Amino acid sequence: MNFTLNILGTASALPMVNRYPSAQVLDVRGRLFLIDCGEGVQMQIRRQRLSILKLDTVFISHLHGDHVFGIFGLLSTMSMLGRTAPLHIYAPEAFRKALSDFMASFGDGFKFEPVHHAVSADAPVKIFETRSLDVTAFPLNHRIETYGYLFREKTPMKNVRKDAISQFGLSLAEIGTLKRGEDVVREDGTVILNTEAAYQPYEPRSFAYCSDTAPFPELSEWVKGVDLLYHEATFPCGYETLAQATFHSTTRQAAECALQSGARKLAVGHYSSRFPDASFFLDEIKEIFPEAILCHDGMVIDIPLKKFE
Repeated sequence: MNFTLNILGTASALPMVNRYPSAQVLDVRGRLFLIDCGEGVQMQIRRQRLSILKLDTVFISHLHGDHVFGIFGLLSTMSMLGRTAPLHIYAPEAFRKALSDFMASFGDGFKFEPVHHAVSADAPVKIFETRSLDVTAFPLNHRIETYGYLFREKTPMKNVRKDAISQFGLSLAEIGTLKRGEDVVREDGTVILNTEAAYQPYEPRSFAYCSDTAPFPELSEWVKGVDLLYHEATFPCGYETLAQATFHSTTRQAAECALQSGARKLAVGHYSSRFPDASFFLDEIKEIFPEAILCHDGMVIDIPLKKFE
């Protein structure tokens, strides 16, 4: 049951020869979720041997070009490849006109419908779910309307211990009760505690995407305890004034958010083009939050399944 993040782009506003603009694909049990869609996303998807037609749903943080210019070429390619299933795109309301204009000019012959779902929130709100996953949107602190996204696996049903089935002579109905997390209460008053007969098979995994944003106090609470936090680090230490003016974050600010949130791991990207080599960013981050990595285009980050004994 994979839960894997594919980094397609780590550049900020200006693409570079070794950095494409922002885009990521989160693979959750074989379902592919595209998060932001900067220019060149199709090239990067092919380089990482992902399937364009298997992209399930798209989540756009905001309507700055480095996060959205790639979507229109991607939609055209999906049409040429024969997609017929609707493509659901979660993005701020401002995306509606851009999509409408694109479809009016270039959508003739499309056999599938791009469906826009307007994201609007002033606090975390669930916007999407599957049988195994919830997606929550939350506002970020940027120059225009911008959202982060939290992907969290749903708590799985309990597993019933094999020895408990024989020990208590459990019926199928009682097994179902235990799997739902409830105690079994029999007609004779016997109680079989869920804690004695069942267990949670694994801990739900989670990933939070925070780009672009200046720091604000609520963010660390909204992503509290996340397994993997992706937080922009556009600038290194010493560039706080520029970061504040452009509503971005520095390495230190990203690390402080991870520390305050109790995240298990921090991944950073969205590097300013002022720094062709951003390797020194990592030293600044690890001074505050050691469990950190610098993302690079083509990186794959796996969030392993943690099973309970």
